[in-house]
Amino acid sequence: MAGIFGRLRSVLSARTVARQVFVLQAAIVMLLVVAAVVAVVLQARADTEREARNRSLAVAQTFAHAPGTAKAMTGPDPSAVLQPRAEAARKASGVDFVVAMSTEGIRYTHPDPSQIGKHYIGTIGPAARGGIVRETYTGPLGPSVRAVVPVKDAHGKVVGLVAAGVRLSEVSGVVAHQLPWLIGSAAVALAIATAGTALVSRRLRHQTHGLEPAEMTRMYEHHDAVLHAVREGVLIMDGEGRLALANDEARRLLGLAPDAEGCPALDLDIGRDMARLFASGRDATDEVHLAGGRLLAVSQRSTDRDGGPPGSVATLRDTTELQAITGRAAQAQERLRLLYDAGLEIGTGLDVTHTAQELADVAVPRFADFATIDLAAPVLRGGEPQEGNGDMRRVAFRGVREDSPLYRLGEVIRFVPATPQAFGFGSGEAVLEADLSTFSGWQAQDPERARKIVAFGIHSMIAVPVRARGVIMGVATFWRSGSREPFEQDDLSLAEELVARAAVSIDNARRYTREHSMAVTLQRSLLPRALPDQSALDVAYGYLPAQASQGGVGGDWFDVIPLPGARVALVVGDVVGHGLHAAATMGRLRTAVHNFSSLDVPPDELLWHLDELVTRIDEDEADGSEGPPVTGATCLYAVYDPGSGLCTLSRAGHLEPAVVHPDGSVEILDVPGGPPLGLGGRLPFETAGLMLPEGSALVLYTDGLIEDHGRDIDEGLELLRRTLAGPGRTPEATCRAVLEALVPERPRDDVALVVARTRMLAADRMAVWDVPDDPSAVGRIRAAATRTLNEWGLTEEAFTTELILSELVTNAIRHATAPIGVRLIRDRTLICEVSDGSSTAPHLRSAAATDEGGRGLFLVSQFAERWGTRYTADGKVIWTEQPLEPEI
Repeated sequence: MAGIFGRLRSVLSARTVARQVFVLQAAIVMLLVVAAVVAVVLQARADTEREARNRSLAVAQTFAHAPGTAKAMTGPDPSAVLQPRAEAARKASGVDFVVAMSTEGIRYTHPDPSQIGKHYIGTIGPAARGGIVRETYTGPLGPSVRAVVPVKDAHGKVVGLVAAGVRLSEVSGVVAHQLPWLIGSAAVALAIATAGTALVSRRLRHQTHGLEPAEMTRMYEHHDAVLHAVREGVLIMDGEGRLALANDEARRLLGLAPDAEGCPALDLDIGRDMARLFASGRDATDEVHLAGGRLLAVSQRSTDRDGGPPGSVATLRDTTELQAITGRAAQAQERLRLLYDAGLEIGTGLDVTHTAQELADVAVPRFADFATIDLAAPVLRGGEPQEGNGDMRRVAFRGVREDSPLYRLGEVIRFVPATPQAFGFGSGEAVLEADLSTFSGWQAQDPERARKIVAFGIHSMIAVPVRARGVIMGVATFWRSGSREPFEQDDLSLAEELVARAAVSIDNARRYTREHSMAVTLQRSLLPRALPDQSALDVAYGYLPAQASQGGVGGDWFDVIPLPGARVALVVGDVVGHGLHAAATMGRLRTAVHNFSSLDVPPDELLWHLDELVTRIDEDEADGSEGPPVTGATCLYAVYDPGSGLCTLSRAGHLEPAVVHPDGSVEILDVPGGPPLGLGGRLPFETAGLMLPEGSALVLYTDGLIEDHGRDIDEGLELLRRTLAGPGRTPEATCRAVLEALVPERPRDDVALVVARTRMLAADRMAVWDVPDDPSAVGRIRAAATRTLNEWGLTEEAFTTELILSELVTNAIRHATAPIGVRLIRDRTLICEVSDGSSTAPHLRSAAATDEGGRGLFLVSQFAERWGTRYTADGKVIWTEQPLEPEI
């Protein structure tokens, strides 16, 4: 036995694959033939038994159902009738016996007549109950198969039984006769299969080039490793454009069916363009095709080069992930660009509302379809939100459509606690609502409006608190709608970064607004709250502080100062700079002007004193103050005398005033210009004087009125000239017209405007006398003054006036030089003026008990409400004022 298996192993160990295949195929064919013969024999035996069962059952049923069988069973002599029939049926059917019997098993028929009347040997119970009995029985003659069936009368009653049996040897005899033919057929099949195997082996030897099995195994392993382990899809197409082979990666990328191999390329469900490429067999390099939602880079080369088989090989490379990475990189780059642009476009001004709108403009449509900015009310005024007060105002809105159901711009909203906005405002955390249609609580603010928002197509939202430097000022909400992708977690971080950058600018604007409000409050508190009572000028004014976003409050100011002798001083000034420091400096300068004007010095001398003050302020602040210097302040000072109509002006770096003459013509006055205050040049200032007819309008203004980024100063002056032209307008109307025509919507600098229409004192309200250098003239002057006062109805003031004039005129005659004059003016007060040609001023002093003089000026100061001295080009004037009852 061992020798046989050894020889078999030596045969199977043949070197070539073709020889091994031949031996194995021959052995297999032989085994198949033997197995077929055995199977046929076994099948024949099984068929024999089945045939015997079927034959015995058929004979028994045929006999039982034959006409007359049931009647004979119930007849007086069943055997006489049924025995001949049974033998005839047995012989005709080829069975071994047909036995008719009673239901108790007593035989009526049998091949051996001696057995009639005896009990049937076998199972009859089921048949007696109407069933069928089939069984195999081994008797003296060998194995046999028998069947017992019931015989029923017309009423279905079992009246007898019929049994039929046949030996298995009788049936299997047919198969035994066919066995030689089976063996012969098997031999022929073996010969044909061996010849076919030889042909196949020869063809295989030719195709394998005589390779050994180890070499074939190694080649297959390499082929399998390369084909199925590689991360690229590989397809081999035959010369007819059919798919010959596809590796696992190609099947995955293209979604090929398991039976795709062998199908024409054009029948594959891989996209028309790619199918045409595979069917054509043309060369291709990294052509990008879309298949199954993937971007595939396809390369194809022909296989018939260098004598190869016809066809082509295609490789597939999935570039979808690369495309996704590229898309993510592009998305990240776009987000960085959005943040970069936000840094450039947000915070261009210092206005809270404007900055919030810039945030909305940057976000739409690059980040969201709609953007709303809601800020707490105190933030708009420069303050911080008050705890417990959740009222917010919608200060900014931007959307791709204008008909959205969101709250409108300017509405005041109180967000309920369940909303993302209220949660973000209270906690400082951003909230993402990726699907608004779920109504997860955001709709609690306004359920009806929420349904309209969802129906409008808005499907996702991000609410981000506007927080900077620890202060939460409001909430920015971003919305997406339509087919745009809903917000994701990455979008939440981008929204937070975007709002954080804008929040710093909003907070800067808020702080600046607060400082601006403080500066405006300070400045308005330092400016005249009401014009003083005076009769020389009909004055109207306009003052507009600069917008907070355009630089804030500056140092512009104006003033109307009553002077002795019914005169009035007009002042307009401008401190360079903005903010609290400029406003505070303006207040100091305005106070200084008031103080210097009380000395009643000429305009040029007043500006000289003011210049000294500014220089000194600059020097003091340069010694360690953090504030900027005041250098660059300008001022225009004008004094109008209604008695003579003379207006004297002096300016320090300020713009020339304008005069509207009674006929409506406009003139820009040529007032000599000195340097701005505080430059330290110690240069003198000059004074210009002109006569203004009654009804003329003197217009003083600051540079914020005529200068603007859209026009130069000459254009502004020309526009001012055209606006002022025209007679008959009141100062108020003139002021309104100028402001409407020249002030921009968002002024970059403060605007101060003063329009003063001149009045003249009536001749009957003023008396003038020349006084000769003679002490006796004092009495005549007293008498003339008394007559004048009586004519004016001021008899009660006559005694005091006589005393004042007597003392002042006497002093002028004794201590001064000619010419000496007296002027008596009835205005809101009774004014007495005594002029002389001397520059020496009297001084109030206390006279000793032994002094003969020195008490007159003391008496004057006691009886007069005010008194003082002013200097003129020809000398000085000593004046007094006495109160009068208001005229009814």
